[in-house]
Parts: sequence; C-alpha cells; structure tokens
Amino acid sequence: MFLHALATAVPAQRFLQPQCWDIVERSPARLRLNKRSRLILHSLLRGDHGVDQRHFAVPEIDRIFDLSPDELNRAFREAAPQLAESALLPALEQAGVRPGQLDALLVCTCTGYLCPGVSSYVAEHLGLRPNAYLQDLVGLGCGAAIPTLRSAQNFLAAQPGATVACIAVEVCSAAFYLDDDPGVLISACLFSDGAAATVWRSEPGPSQLRATGFDTLHLPMERDKLRFEMQNGKLRNLLDRTVPELASGAVKTLWDRRGDRAVSRVVSHSGGVDVLDAIGAALPGYSLESSRTVLRDFGNMSSPSVLFALEESLRSAQPGPDGDFWLVSFGAGFSAHSCRIARD
Repeated sequence: MFLHALATAVPAQRFLQPQCWDIVERSPARLRLNKRSRLILHSLLRGDHGVDQRHFAVPEIDRIFDLSPDELNRAFREAAPQLAESALLPALEQAGVRPGQLDALLVCTCTGYLCPGVSSYVAEHLGLRPNAYLQDLVGLGCGAAIPTLRSAQNFLAAQPGATVACIAVEVCSAAFYLDDDPGVLISACLFSDGAAATVWRSEPGPSQLRATGFDTLHLPMERDKLRFEMQNGKLRNLLDRTVPELASGAVKTLWDRRGDRAVSRVVSHSGGVDVLDAIGAALPGYSLESSRTVLRDFGNMSSPSVLFALEESLRSAQPGPDGDFWLVSFGAGFSAHSCRIARD
C-alpha cells in the first residue's frame, strides 16, 4: 500500500523538564513519596536523560496526580478526539482528500478507554460517511502504530480502490500515576501526548513511498514487564528495569528475519535513552538519530512516536536505491512490530 500523507500534532501546552519538576514540587502527591523516590524524580527531571520537553493535553496539569479516575477519563474523552483530528486534518489536506471521501478510519490508542472508540468521535466531528468503516485498536501499547498500518493494508487488499486513514493518538497525561515504584516514576518523567495520522491507497502517491514487509513478534510470557494495570480506578504503568534488554532482543529477532533488501535507515519507537542505546548496540551502524530527536523534543508519546520519527527521517532523507527505511515499534505484550517504507 502507498503512503499519500503523514502529519503529526501535539497539544499546545509545552513544559520543559525542569518545569515538570516544579509541578511535582507543588503537588501534594509528592508528600506520599519516600525520600528515594523524590531524589529519583529530581534526577530525571533536572538532569540530562534525553528528554528536553513534553506536551500535555490534560488541562489541569498541576493537579495531574490528584485527579480522580472520572476526571482523568473525562479529560481523555475530550482530548483524544481533538488531538486525533489535529493530526488527521492536515494529513487529509496533504492527500487532497475530504473527510467524506474516506472509506475507512483506523485508530489506535492505549491511554484511555471509550466505547464507542475515538474513531466514532472523529467520524462525527469531521463528517465521515455513515458507511465508512471504523476500527479502534486498543491494548497494543506503544507498539500499536505498525499493527494498525498492517490492518490498513489488509483493508486495501480487500478493497483496492479505497482510501484509508490511520491515526495513532495517546493522551499519556491522562494515565499518569505516582507512587514509589521506580517504573512508575520513570513513566511520569518520560511519557507525553501526541498524535500521528497517515493516509493510504493501493495506487502510488506523489512520494511513491509504500509500506511493505510487515512482521510481528509477541512474547506473552513477558507480559508483566511492560503493561498497564488498574489501581484505585486509574491506569498504572508497569515498567520493569529489564525492558531495554527485552526490547533490543525483540527488535534484533525481527531484524534478523527482515529479508535481503538493503536498509538505509532504522526508524524506531522512541522508548527512552536506555532503550535506544540498547537497540543501537543490537543494530550497529544505525544511529537512530530521528528517534533520539523525537524523544528529546517530545518525550515518549507511546504509539505515535515511531511515526513522528518517520516524519523526522523523511525531512533529511528518502528511501531509495541505497535502501529502505525499516520501522520498528514495541510495547505492551511484550510485543514488537516492524515494516519497511520503500520506494521502488
């Protein structure tokens, strides 16, 4: 399937990491933390750990750790569709497509739960046809963008003349939690909000870029190393210290079965500095520069991150005769996913 547009969006609220520390300092929630936890937060937010700034959609960010489950869910319901539309509208404009011309809309998210899903709200707000196919993918975590593209490929295989849009949208600020667990503390210092939208057709677009070579790996025995759980009615991220090693091993498995076509650039989900360092060590010769730039400028936005990194990569280089771009994402499950962006 061929890429006709790619656009990204972040909330207007932008916070430097030291400003995030100021929020923690003002929050009554910090009084629930032990001294070691406060030192960890201070080190992560005041030091250089690969993230300079983050964007948050939840309006009452100063109260983020004290909002009730109902307030967090309400914030997700309001912010996620708006953020999704902020990415989709410029993507549609790039592709020369009106919302009513979309045959399918696929949305992935993991930082909130709506039934019907985010796709229903976007379809209503933008005026999609009543017979447009809507699909919401939940529960795939940070790795979800690539499986969503694979679902779009399957739809286009069944309906070759269709136009399909995919959105990866996360409001991680609606899933912030704070306690003395190191993984929870790291999550609070790393994650942020964003959305990425793509438009696909069976025939080539102006860029001639296509997605191909999809692959996946799931390791359910490692599920508890990285997943959400519900605690006190809120989403709480479980993040084990072995995640960098687990991610790099999964990525290396997918890399080893990528096939014979040359790869000029690896575009990875921006999981975190330790994760990117581990992946870089597993794939020597590839800098992961675009992924590091996205991490620095936006933090870890979960599922949209790999598409932000693709957008960043396409600003400076293009797939071509010297090789394809190889995209890889990973997250809850534990799972990892890959595909190629090629120009033949």
